[in-house]
Amino acid sequence: MTALTDTLRRLAGVRPALVGYLPAGFPDVATSVRAIEAMVAGGVDVIEVGLPYSDPVMDGPTIQAAADKALSGGVRTRDVFDVVRASVAAGAATVAMTYWNPVERYGVERFAGDLAAAGGSGMITPDLIPEEAGAWVDASVKHDLDRIFLVSPSSSDERLAMTADAASGFIYATAVMGVTGAREQTSNQAPALVSRLRAVTDKPVGVGLGVSDGDQAADVGAYCDAVIVGSAIVRCLLDVPPDDGVASVRRLAADLRAGVGRAREGAG
Repeated sequence: MTALTDTLRRLAGVRPALVGYLPAGFPDVATSVRAIEAMVAGGVDVIEVGLPYSDPVMDGPTIQAAADKALSGGVRTRDVFDVVRASVAAGAATVAMTYWNPVERYGVERFAGDLAAAGGSGMITPDLIPEEAGAWVDASVKHDLDRIFLVSPSSSDERLAMTADAASGFIYATAVMGVTGAREQTSNQAPALVSRLRAVTDKPVGVGLGVSDGDQAADVGAYCDAVIVGSAIVRCLLDVPPDDGVASVRRLAADLRAGVGRAREGAG
């Protein structure tokens, strides 16, 4: 059992897990570690450490800007493992999130081994579908890592079932069509997508793309097992002094944590 699976099982029936995303090396490696520590201190349960990539296909302008800054600062794949290690030391179950091309370039087996050695629980692969994930499945099984695949409102019921069967840890349900980014309102397609997943799997479901505050976290957390927040956290660190950004991250994390704590009020 990975730390991710243990966290989700421990929280099941109590409240949804709070998952926070940050690219490694944004705005620099040291500050990214401080921001992750602030997230954990504020109540985030699971950290997604992003591998900055020069050609993102799903990321909105906020995360693209963060990735560009990290890459221009010289961040490398090995830095991702250092940030994962620091995140685990801070007390959070930690996964990597990366497009597939950098993993192939690094070497799938090597990447999996280094991620496991850093204490990582698994990997989110937004552009890798289960049918093309044979090398990753083999490496993840060998190194006891979770495989987190994405589904969207356009996924057929057959694809939902197939993806859920291939996944471990949780299934990542993208709540809206299109690129990432904080939104004023959460997607009305998300509850239906989660309901469709519930019909084909009993594995945990995490919902991401759009949550930006505690009230939205409470709304989304009412029907899923994990609330995923990315752009809103990244935005705290854009174009501000590092100390101010880290403090803002902690305040947002505390607000989000309060939100997921309210998610099950009145349930049952």
